[in-house]
Amino acid sequence: MKICVVGTGYVGLVAGTCLADLGHDVICVDNDLEKIALLNSGGVPIYEPGLDHLIHRNVKEGRLSFTDDGVGSVKSCSVVYIAVGTPPAADGSADLSGVKAVAKMIGASIEVETTVVIKSTVPVGTSDMVRKVMSAETDVVFDIASNPEFLKEGAAIDDFMKPDRIVVGFENPNTKKVMDKIYGPLMRTSKPIIYMDNRSAELTKYTANAFLATRISFINEISQLCERVGADIDSVRKGAGSDSRIGLRFFFPGVGYGGSCFPKDVKALITTAEQAGMPLTILDAVEAVNASQKRLFVEKIRKRFGSDLSGMKFAIWGLSFKPETDDMREAPSLVIIEGLLSMGAEVAVYDPEAMTEASHVLGDSVIWAENSIGALDGADALVLVTEWHEFKNPKWTEVTASMRQKIVFDGRNIYDPESMRSMGYEIHSIGRP
Repeated sequence: MKICVVGTGYVGLVAGTCLADLGHDVICVDNDLEKIALLNSGGVPIYEPGLDHLIHRNVKEGRLSFTDDGVGSVKSCSVVYIAVGTPPAADGSADLSGVKAVAKMIGASIEVETTVVIKSTVPVGTSDMVRKVMSAETDVVFDIASNPEFLKEGAAIDDFMKPDRIVVGFENPNTKKVMDKIYGPLMRTSKPIIYMDNRSAELTKYTANAFLATRISFINEISQLCERVGADIDSVRKGAGSDSRIGLRFFFPGVGYGGSCFPKDVKALITTAEQAGMPLTILDAVEAVNASQKRLFVEKIRKRFGSDLSGMKFAIWGLSFKPETDDMREAPSLVIIEGLLSMGAEVAVYDPEAMTEASHVLGDSVIWAENSIGALDGADALVLVTEWHEFKNPKWTEVTASMRQKIVFDGRNIYDPESMRSMGYEIHSIGRP
C-alpha cells in the first residue's frame, strides 16, 4: 500500500520506517526542513537502536522517502497516518493543536477515498474532532481509525515488528479491511489485532501507560517504607513479584519515571477524568509519589553532606530517562542535578547517548565529561541515575583512583552493597539497608 506518515518525531519515524520494512511504500512528512534535510542526507535525528540501519535499507530499496510537501504526499496516498506530537498543555491536558492542523491539511488535500489513522497518543474523543475538522474541508469519502502506539524507547523496532497486540478503533467495516492489509505481515506470529470503537482505542493507550506508571510508583513507595522499617526492597519485590498475578516487569525501584509517555499520559488521563466529573485519586497519588522519588537522592545527599555543598563535586552517570535512548524529557537526572547545583555543588555528567540532548537543557551549568571515568575526576560521590550497560561493571580500580571519596549513590540498585562495602565504598541505594 502507499502510505503517508505526517510527523517524523519518535513515533512517526519509527512507524513509517517499520511500515516500509513490511513492504509498503511510505512517504514521511514533516514541516521541519532541517530534519527532512538530515534524513535525506542519511542522518537520523533520534537515537533508537537499529533504526538507522532500517531507514538506510528501506530508502535504498525505494520504499521510504522524506519530504516537507504534505499536500502532495497526502494526495498521492490512500492511507494517511497522523503521528505528530501531543505535548502537555498548561492544564495537563494533551495539546491537540498539531493534530488539528494536520487534520485540516489532510481534509483540504485528499482526492480519493482515504483512511486516516491516528497514531499520536490522543485523549478520548479526538477521532470525532478529526472527523469534524476534515468534514469542514472536503466532501471526499474518508474514515478515521484510532491506532495507538505501544513503543518502548530503546526497543521500539521489536515492539512494532513483534507486537503483543495491535489496537485499532474503527467505524466503517471497510477500514477494518484496510488495517488488516497494512498489518497482515505481522499477524503471521498469531499476535492479535484487537478491534474496537475509536473511543475505547483512545482510552486503551492511556489506561496501559497509567497502569505501568502506577506499578513503578507503587514499588517506589514501598522502597521508601523499606528504608524506614529496615527491610530490603530487592527481597520484597522478588517475593511479591513471583506471584503470577503480579510479575516482575515494571516492578523495579528507582529514581522515578520520566520520558515522553508516562508523565504526559498520566496527566492527560487525570485531566480527561476531571473534565468528565470523576477525579482519579489513584493517579493523583502516582504523580505525587513520582515527584517525591525524583527528589529522593537530593535529600539523601543533603542528609549525608549537609545543605551547603560548596567546594564539593558530584559525578552523574546517566542523563536520559532510561537506557538505550537519548530522550531527556522529564528525566530524573534533571531534578537531581538542579538540586545539587542549588546547594552549591559542582556537577560533572556523562551519558553514552544523551549528551547532545542534555546540553540543550543544562547548557554550561555542568561539566561535560568525555567518558564515565572522566566525570569522576576529583568527585566526592558518584550518583548513578541511568542504568546503561557500561555502568554496571566498571573498572573499580580506575573509579577509586579518580574519586576524592569512595561514596556511591546507586539510583537503580545495580551494585551489590556487600561487594561495594568490601571494596571500601560507602553506598546509598533505593530501599536497601
